Amino acid sequence: MPDHTSSAASPGAMHRAARQFQRWASQAQGRAGWLGLVVVSLVLALATGAGVWWLTQSSRNLTQPLTQAKDAGVQVLNRAWAVRGEQAVFPASGVGRLVALPDEWSNTQAGYQGPVWYRFLFDAPVPDPRADLIALHIERACSAVEVHLNGQLLYRSGHMSEPVARQCHRSHLVPLPSALMKGRDNQLDLKVVGYPLERVTARERAGGLAGVRIGPLPALRALHEAHVFWTTTVSQALGGVLLVLGAFALGLAWVRRLPYLVYFGLLTMGWAFMSGRFIPDDWPIPNAAVEVLIAMVFAPMTALAVQFLLGYAGDARLVIRGVDWRGRILWLLWAQCLLFPISLALVGENVLFLATRVWFVLFALELFAAIGYFLWAAGRGGRVEFWLMSVALGAVAAVVGIELAFQLGWLEMWGVHITHFVMPLLYGAVAVRLIQVYAKALQTAEGARMQLEKRVQEISVEIERNFTQIAELRVEQIAEKERKRIAADLHDDLGAKLLTIVHTSDNDRISSLAREALEEMRLSVRGLTGRPMVLSDALADWRSEVVSRLGQAGIECEWRNPNDIVEEPLSSRTYVQTTRIVREAVSNVIKHSGASHVIVSAEVDLDNHVFMLVIQDNGRGIPLELDGRLDRGHGMTTMKHRAKQLNGQCLVESGPGFGTVIRMTLPLEMAVAVKA
Repeated sequence: MPDHTSSAASPGAMHRAARQFQRWASQAQGRAGWLGLVVVSLVLALATGAGVWWLTQSSRNLTQPLTQAKDAGVQVLNRAWAVRGEQAVFPASGVGRLVALPDEWSNTQAGYQGPVWYRFLFDAPVPDPRADLIALHIERACSAVEVHLNGQLLYRSGHMSEPVARQCHRSHLVPLPSALMKGRDNQLDLKVVGYPLERVTARERAGGLAGVRIGPLPALRALHEAHVFWTTTVSQALGGVLLVLGAFALGLAWVRRLPYLVYFGLLTMGWAFMSGRFIPDDWPIPNAAVEVLIAMVFAPMTALAVQFLLGYAGDARLVIRGVDWRGRILWLLWAQCLLFPISLALVGENVLFLATRVWFVLFALELFAAIGYFLWAAGRGGRVEFWLMSVALGAVAAVVGIELAFQLGWLEMWGVHITHFVMPLLYGAVAVRLIQVYAKALQTAEGARMQLEKRVQEISVEIERNFTQIAELRVEQIAEKERKRIAADLHDDLGAKLLTIVHTSDNDRISSLAREALEEMRLSVRGLTGRPMVLSDALADWRSEVVSRLGQAGIECEWRNPNDIVEEPLSSRTYVQTTRIVREAVSNVIKHSGASHVIVSAEVDLDNHVFMLVIQDNGRGIPLELDGRLDRGHGMTTMKHRAKQLNGQCLVESGPGFGTVIRMTLPLEMAVAVKA
């Protein structure tokens, strides 16, 4: 027998296989997209890192504008006889060695703390007619320096004993008196006081000497000013800008209630104080304490940077395998701020450099992890910050790599330290982005606020209009109810009595007057009920009444109606007032005209929503008064007044022997006819 079970299950298995393949394809496409983002991010990071490296290599020339030193008459002293000694003058009898500049104590004076004397022998420069003064320029003497020329003290940069003045980043310009200068074999002695590499937390603060030149004062002043500009002025300017940006970020955080802006503001202001050269040179505390104070700032700076990146990523929680790590990371970051200085105090001042290197590597790894998480979150959300942080990753990686290479002695970077400029610029770029995001959000909020105000205003107007309409409707309902009550009272009381008089009176005149009063009462009741009617029905009522009354008076009547049936609504008020005008006109024809023929024409102008009634007789006409007016008597004033109340008009044309023409033009009120 054939296996129907396997054949029936085949379509289901194929369907499951197709869905599995689609799921695999979707996952592969997602992985490919992430792989592309990672590749692009790495390319941007590498390009940025290469740019920072190139700037670092090129920065050596920023403080050396005299590319043609020989033509400028500047002598570069690159070799000296170095002797250790505490003496007030050069210890000629001491044991020394010949060193080449730049001289790093970590290589030539390992572990030594104290003064080192450097003796240079030079011949007096050829006199420059443009500048008689000769000067000495020292690019770097860490930490403090004294200058002696031919045995005479000329210059002292600062305190030469513990605590020593910290002037590693400063250059020194010292004029050399010509009276002390000899033609040949001048002795230039430099006494440098510094600290060994093991007792500082950064290589640039370890003892050493670099960049000694002798030449004309104007040329060396230009060199000195360039060095001061790039090492101090630019750093202070960037630090000032960062302080402003940090203060702005804190103010923005206060207004917007955004915690990550607090972290960024504090981080920016902290870096401004660290790199802005705002710290004084002389500290009244030992060197080890100063080094620990300077180094321990990096722990909270790292914590602020990590918290900023995690907060700016946008996730309120950092959940990994069901565990929220955001709070734990915060506690760990602030715990290391306490552990860092404690560990430095415990290891002692002889291994400060090694201990700080271990901590700084840990800080760098934490920062890279935070940047990686931010890139993941930004890439997942398709945010523009993904590309900005990719560039930032390259810049930070290059800066950290160059800094670690310099601190470990793999790279020489004397002169301008370009990494001090890259980080402030990076902070500035992130701050500009944050300001841009805030400005866009503010613009969006302002637009939403304006739309909300406009909508609120529209709703307020609509509410007021509805309230007015409701109030008017309520008043109309009350008035309508009262009119109906009055109409019912008239109909039930006065109408019944008039009808009794009509049927029981033996006097014809009384009976006729009662009948007229009854008709007038019915017309008033109809006006009080407020029910509109169709214009064609109104014309039919008027025609019936006019033809009947004129016929009883023996007057022939010709009625001309519109050809079409007019379905325009006519309010009860208009109907009642028009009926009274027509009755008054017919009464005048019967009583005063002496006419034998009357023509009544009705016309409708739907474009202007009006209708016209023309009543024309062939009677004797209306005699003119002394003032030439026709509206004296005959109810003319009442007819015109009623037409005016309806926003219409009633015109009378007459003359003795020419008959009378009454032209009425009345509006059609746009109301819906309600059939009883």
